[in-house]
Amino acid sequence: MAEQLLERRVRNALDVGCGEGLWRAALLSVRPLLRYHGIDPSAYAVRRFGARRNLRRGDITSLDTLRLRGPFDIIICNDVLHYVPTPELHAGMRALAERLCGVAYLGLFTSADDIEGDTKTFLRRTPSFYRSAFARAGLESVGMHCWIPAALAKDRAALELSDA
Repeated sequence: MAEQLLERRVRNALDVGCGEGLWRAALLSVRPLLRYHGIDPSAYAVRRFGARRNLRRGDITSLDTLRLRGPFDIIICNDVLHYVPTPELHAGMRALAERLCGVAYLGLFTSADDIEGDTKTFLRRTPSFYRSAFARAGLESVGMHCWIPAALAKDRAALELSDA
């Protein structure tokens, strides 16, 4: 999707909340020259895998303080945002959107989803909450948890954008 929108091969990716950097292998398998950058708050993950997988310590709230070369063709933030407190989410989404030139995969669950797993710190927010937060950050939905900057959205065909 990012390559279709950018009309070129993707060159780099930022993975926010990357854990051990598992998205890295999948991305490099299709684009071996891609520059992958992962950030995660886990000292263990960064200590164990950081040098080998290009992981740094940080989170969505520290995007402004990390010296990351961007903008990024792909930003992944999977299974993270539904645990981030609201003020930090808004600030983090602005910082994320500022670094995006392609597609952001923002995989998350809402109060409308039937979920199992770690619900202790899960923040049950409505789908409209996230749509509003992402729109306020300047992002438009293209479906399947993918969002693009408004600048890219203005040139899209009507059915390429999701109005859900």
